[in-house]
Amino acid sequence: MTDSFFDRPAMPVIPASDTPARIHWREGEVEHSALWRSESGMPAPKKVVIANDQTPADTAYRLACEGTALLWRGDFQNARQLLQALARRADTSSGSGRQSKGKRAKPANASAAAAPSPAAAFHLHRQAQSQRARTLAMLLIPFDADYTIPLRRAPSVAQACNEAYGRPDLPFVASLRELLGLIGAHEWRKNGVDVPALESKIHPHYGVFSPIRGEYLELVNQAPLPAGVTLAFDIGTGTGVLAAVLARRGVARIIATDLDPRALSCARANLQQLELSERVEVVQADMFPDGQAALIVCNPPWLPGRPSSSIEYAIYDPDNRMLSGYLGGLARHLAPGGEGWLILSDLAEHLGLRPREQLLALIEAGGLSVVARHDTRPTHPRASDPDDPLHAARAAEVTSLWRLAAR
Repeated sequence: MTDSFFDRPAMPVIPASDTPARIHWREGEVEHSALWRSESGMPAPKKVVIANDQTPADTAYRLACEGTALLWRGDFQNARQLLQALARRADTSSGSGRQSKGKRAKPANASAAAAPSPAAAFHLHRQAQSQRARTLAMLLIPFDADYTIPLRRAPSVAQACNEAYGRPDLPFVASLRELLGLIGAHEWRKNGVDVPALESKIHPHYGVFSPIRGEYLELVNQAPLPAGVTLAFDIGTGTGVLAAVLARRGVARIIATDLDPRALSCARANLQQLELSERVEVVQADMFPDGQAALIVCNPPWLPGRPSSSIEYAIYDPDNRMLSGYLGGLARHLAPGGEGWLILSDLAEHLGLRPREQLLALIEAGGLSVVARHDTRPTHPRASDPDDPLHAARAAEVTSLWRLAAR
């Protein structure tokens, strides 16, 4: 996992064409090409030059900003150092680098430098993050057909690559930044994420959103269950963590749905490790399974917006599709006397992306009423970081569990 809530490692994007993308470059007088691999959906760079231990960081940064990729032929650890140097330059250039408190440059004309609206600040932040990601992705690493990296002091990354890419077959080239994301995801999967509500760990797979925001798990763990509930649905299960929490709370049977094959595999593995497979059935479905349940829970993406990679579908909900689909279909899938639980942050409201009135209108249009709402404040570090570009919105954020019933 990366530090930023808006900068997560990506998962595969289905290509528009069945023809594998390739990159092309020249070494000496010889033309070369290789398969291009990008889990974030980044197109193959059109211009590629060779870089090595003697390439100055300033030169590398200028080329990367111009859209020229650098295929590394030097020491692997030096490539990592160069990537860090590129990141520092990108942060300084965008003004997002950390500075000592009280040392930020003051605008010459305060009235001309009025703070943008929350929505404008958010979109500027996303734009800067996207540009930063594109620039840093220009440092490329070669891979042999067995996931060996043919560079000095390169680590063994076969297991991390196998978890993300599947079985190896042909040599390819990918960005170093993506590789480091694969390695980080492998460590998360191996070490797991502590979930106090389970008194155990959840092991997120590559490309599946990790349950690091523990406050919403506690809401699900503490909210009163509907009387006599024996069957629950978990819509968009991801790692399977909410289904596991409900099972540990005593719900006899749970059906957990998701569309993403990686999420389905991840949820099944976690539930098996927690010895809950007999009580939780994981099925591939778009939203609801067949039938009705006394409890239906959903933790949809919290922000309306267009994802820039597939992993961001866990963060951004295009046109509020999942939120609208859940609230619009909930009533007909609830058993008499049942409840639907919606776990949602109000960060979108503080960012000016979705007003509270829109959420209430969706609840009303779905034939639902609010039984109760349980609120909590996030405890992640960015909520109290005054240097965060979205600090005001994060500091005001409240995460809620909305208990809904059919009218």
